[in-house]
Amino acid sequence: MSFRHTQAHPGRALLAFSLVASLGLPAAAQELPSGDVQTVLVTGTYAKNRRTSDSESPVDIIGARELQASGSSELATVLGRVLPSVNFPRPSGADASDAVRPAQLRGLSPDQVLVLVNGKRRHASAVVNVNGTLGRGSAPVDLNAIPIAAIDHIEVLRDGAAAQYGSDAIAGVINIILKKGAKGGEAEIGYGQYKEGDGESVTLRATGGFDLGNGGWLRLAAEAADRNPTNRAGPDLRNPAEPRYGKVNQRFGDPDTKPRNLFFNSQLRVNDDIDFYAFGNFGQRKTEAAATWRTALNGTAQRTPLFPEGFLPLQDSTSIDESLTAGLRGAAGAWRWDVSLDYGSNRFDLNIHNTVNQDLKEKSPTSFHLGKLTNTQSVFNFDLAREFAVPGLSGPLTAAAGVEARRESYEIEAGDAASYSGSGSQGFSGFRPVNAGKNSRNNKSIYLNLEAPFTRQFSGALAARHENYSDFGTTTSAKASARYAFSDAFSLRGTASSGFRAPSLAQQFYTITTTNFSIINGVNTPIETGTFAVNSTAALALGAQPLKPEKAKNLSLGLQLQPFRNFSTTVDAYRIDIDDRILFSANLILPDALKATLAAQGALVGAARYFTNAVDTRTKGVDLVSTYRVDLANKDRLDFTLAYNHNKNEIVRIADNPAVLTANKLLLIDRQTVNRATVGSPKDKFSLAADYTAGIWTARGLVTRYGSFTVPQNVAAQDQVYSPQWVLDVSGSVKLGKNWKLSAGVDNLTDKYPDQVTSLNNLNNNGINPYSGFAPNGFNGRYYYAKAGYSW
Repeated sequence: MSFRHTQAHPGRALLAFSLVASLGLPAAAQELPSGDVQTVLVTGTYAKNRRTSDSESPVDIIGARELQASGSSELATVLGRVLPSVNFPRPSGADASDAVRPAQLRGLSPDQVLVLVNGKRRHASAVVNVNGTLGRGSAPVDLNAIPIAAIDHIEVLRDGAAAQYGSDAIAGVINIILKKGAKGGEAEIGYGQYKEGDGESVTLRATGGFDLGNGGWLRLAAEAADRNPTNRAGPDLRNPAEPRYGKVNQRFGDPDTKPRNLFFNSQLRVNDDIDFYAFGNFGQRKTEAAATWRTALNGTAQRTPLFPEGFLPLQDSTSIDESLTAGLRGAAGAWRWDVSLDYGSNRFDLNIHNTVNQDLKEKSPTSFHLGKLTNTQSVFNFDLAREFAVPGLSGPLTAAAGVEARRESYEIEAGDAASYSGSGSQGFSGFRPVNAGKNSRNNKSIYLNLEAPFTRQFSGALAARHENYSDFGTTTSAKASARYAFSDAFSLRGTASSGFRAPSLAQQFYTITTTNFSIINGVNTPIETGTFAVNSTAALALGAQPLKPEKAKNLSLGLQLQPFRNFSTTVDAYRIDIDDRILFSANLILPDALKATLAAQGALVGAARYFTNAVDTRTKGVDLVSTYRVDLANKDRLDFTLAYNHNKNEIVRIADNPAVLTANKLLLIDRQTVNRATVGSPKDKFSLAADYTAGIWTARGLVTRYGSFTVPQNVAAQDQVYSPQWVLDVSGSVKLGKNWKLSAGVDNLTDKYPDQVTSLNNLNNNGINPYSGFAPNGFNGRYYYAKAGYSW
């Protein structure tokens, strides 16, 4: 039995000991586990042996074949290609969002999807996306901290599930199932490069199992990569007097990244009725991302004698991600039980080099430590489940209940004094002592889940969950779902649920003052901008109120068709209503009166922003997934998968503007903020995949159509609507003998780029930034790659 939401253990020493001790154990030789898609679900259900065809909610299962049939080793990139409901753009020049890029499910906020690993709640990243990207204001899980080498398969529940799993499960749940067992292993090296000659990538990954005796096992997975940056910036033609006029000075594209990740998964037999299990990870990712090019001249004066030709500030970040989950599970009579502790932490250490503090002139350092962000989560869970024989039902009633206690903390540490004093370091000013601090909260919850087949055709489930948070009180969620099979070939399913998402500690307490660029009178102008915690005196002076949890209502209705064994289709329509949705406010360009008010409180800024329960939204859409298998001669086969998502977000209500802002002719939630949440992601996405297997050969083709999207501005005439984009990915592989496998492929074979950014009102920064960071497939062009793998 595997339960799905158990958590937390504050044991970094135990994690390190487990990983180090495991290195001396011998590996058992066996063939590589099969990559076929599994059909037994563990997500969204507590019943034993529940299969995808019996599920009352739509669940996508992504196997090893789909995960590895891409040139990318980033998990979020792969999910964005194989799942039409997932959107993963690649922002550039967005500070920390370049290093930790957020993914969306169903066009909602990145932190409105819950991520589990082996059914346990995953901790969020410490990074808050505060620039003008999709997912602005979110602090989601860093999916790219989880190496593909460690994953057996992924289950994506496309349904509200807060009643089952708690906060964040509004858009759905991504449950990452790790590889397990002592048998089998593989090692692989891969190389790739873009057509333009940049973005070279070398990836090494390996996984293997170890026999611990008496049915116990330990499995390790390691992955390391070096990915060079890409650059699609245009030449700088702003000022003929500049020493580097006409040169490409900006770096606009993917950052330079060097991830190193280690995962383990293990199980030990305690006795015939009890197993001990543990899994966790330690990872480090170094990223170098470019800020905005600083010209040599500021007007007619030299900006700094340290860089007489100008300079490009480079942000160096190190993300440290670690987790440990340990627990016991077993049986006591008819009851199945699971008790676990889970600890997770993400630290984001930020530095910058190749820059100056202009106020320090020639005495300025050229490298600065900007500060550190740390997010931690500790969770205890105890879960029970059993089957009851109930007269009149065609099968057993599965009852599950449990309790959870979770503690979270968020900390900001200040940077070097030189990074924030005066004008601060160019490219990103450091966190100041006034920004620094540590905040925490705890919550306790209890849940009940009932599932039963009432007849051979009709099944249903009920779930309820009550939570009590130390910072905003109590909330209760419920869910009802049902499925009716009219025949073996045709069934209907549906769900109705309420849900919630607690405001994250980062959204409540993140604070910094830094230089941002805003379009003022048609000019891209630097301005000191303060991001203030909602309970700070500065935010309160601008009308801030304490954050409330987001409240959601989910409805879905689905159709399942399987007219014959090798063909199946599901169509699921959904509606998600979210009240009091949390957004990051507009950049409030302050008039002199408000500047003076904030200056009296020690905040010397020209603009301000904070988080607020800004809007009520409605999301409507439909998902279609269809599969067809053609059995050929000699056990060859051809598999087709067609998938489609259509999604529409709209605003139902906008919160009243604070009186102090109205009096100063400012809008807390401006047009751009509203429309970014509604039209910034593609309205639809279509994909068709074909997989051909013939003996030792395999081939795969994937064509994807990314639908139209809009990058909004505060003036409607400046909005840009981007055309749909068709992308073709192809790959193939061959097995050489029993153990070797060679693979090669091309992503974006037809070398398609998104539309270029319009020059209207200089939104493309004088042609220097020609593409939008909202583009769902990035803007790097064709990518070639090859891999060599050895399995045992």
